[in-house]
Amino acid sequence: MKHEIPDTSLPTSGQIEREIDRVKLRRETRKAIWGAIRTLLVFAAAAVLISTLLLPVLQIQMGSMSPTLQDGEILIFETVGGINKGDIIAFRYDNQVLIKRVIATAGDKIDIAEDGTVNLNGERLIEPYVSQPDIGECTIELPLNVPRGQFFVMGDHRATSLDSRSVDIGLVSKEQIIGKVLLRIWPLNKFGIPR
Repeated sequence: MKHEIPDTSLPTSGQIEREIDRVKLRRETRKAIWGAIRTLLVFAAAAVLISTLLLPVLQIQMGSMSPTLQDGEILIFETVGGINKGDIIAFRYDNQVLIKRVIATAGDKIDIAEDGTVNLNGERLIEPYVSQPDIGECTIELPLNVPRGQFFVMGDHRATSLDSRSVDIGLVSKEQIIGKVLLRIWPLNKFGIPR
């Protein structure tokens, strides 16, 4: 039986150079991968901060704003600027985020007839976004004067919306508001500002 004797000769300079190049390439690849990961993490953190502090992104979960907004639609909200009548806002209530339309602001007097017709400061409110007026769950005492720093909100689907007509929710304070709708980004065929 013949035994092979291991080659104990030294590597050639070409072999050494190829090994050095291989090790360098591996180091450079690792460095590039970690650099890309760090960059992605920075961008992800920035996106989370922006979406949390400046432009919250929310998905519609319930039908209380139909026909204006439908389940599954995704909206971007802006956190700066004033809130006006007609604005669609997101606000915190009882560990939830609700999305409703501002009907009355500080100094306004609101009244709702039995048929669901809304009167604002003694005049019937024209609401093209409501498909059918409805008194809904109205447990507040009307007429109501909206105090400073408060907002009276209602969903566009009046029969099912739980909103300022209920003593459970009542008026919404400025501190509860996350922001007002800036843009509908999903679905793409409805991209734009919902009215």
